[in-house]
Amino acid sequence: MFKILKKSELAPSIYLMEVEAPRVAHAAQPGQFLIVIVDEKGERIPLTICDYDAAKGTVTIFIQAIGASTMRIAALNEGDGFADFVGPLGQPSELIHYSPERLAATKFMFVAGGLGAAPVYPQVKWLAERGVQADVIIGAKNESLILFEDEFRALTPNVHIATDDGSKGYKGLVTNLLKELVVEQGNRYDCVVAIGPMIMMKFVALTTKELGIPTIASLNTLMVDGTGMCGACRVTVGGKTRFACVEGPEFDAHQVDFDEAMRRQGMYRTIEERRRAAEAERVAGHKCNIGL
Repeated sequence: MFKILKKSELAPSIYLMEVEAPRVAHAAQPGQFLIVIVDEKGERIPLTICDYDAAKGTVTIFIQAIGASTMRIAALNEGDGFADFVGPLGQPSELIHYSPERLAATKFMFVAGGLGAAPVYPQVKWLAERGVQADVIIGAKNESLILFEDEFRALTPNVHIATDDGSKGYKGLVTNLLKELVVEQGNRYDCVVAIGPMIMMKFVALTTKELGIPTIASLNTLMVDGTGMCGACRVTVGGKTRFACVEGPEFDAHQVDFDEAMRRQGMYRTIEERRRAAEAERVAGHKCNIGL
């Protein structure tokens, strides 16, 4: 069993869990993910590696309870554990292959939309550990949904906030803020990494293509089984079919067919909505039985 050592709620239905998993912690690299299974009857769930500590032998994962299986994971508490905790999987971020000289000469901008802050964090942390301070834009609907702001500010002073309603930071879209930073404020970026909702990454890619900035997007939200066997994460990149879970999850954003990816992302929505309703009904029934 892979024990949950710490659990915290960042926002409604959004949780962090620090899990005891020494082998995964020693092998993990920025950009990778893992598969968790709650019990012997559980579904394989791909999750982002939010942080890892090889010395402590722990891996921090990020959960949003939006489906039946993630609701079951979110219901676990400190002291509980996972039947399986497999990883790291997928290809690590391209930046880990940069030479020290190239890292020092590259100006990175990370655009983290909503839950995308979780997979962005280990990349910004990895760079900071090597003396590179990246710029970060955190986007959210409102102030209450801004994630990891303090953690990012501990790594770099160049953190920008954008909220749809203007409750904190820049009022408007992350793409408009990015364009303002480049065009109006004269900031230069050699590489943009965008992680968040598919529609956000699409428009970040369109914006950076216009600005002439190479851009990487993470397609981790497409993954289902995490091995390439199910085919759910097929995506067209540069006119060729790629598999996000084994060849990604990060790809050249200017080559990704985001419209196709968004259609694929919605394929299982109706099925998952039915499963979530059934899980909610099961949990409610369990609570009633305890009350009796």
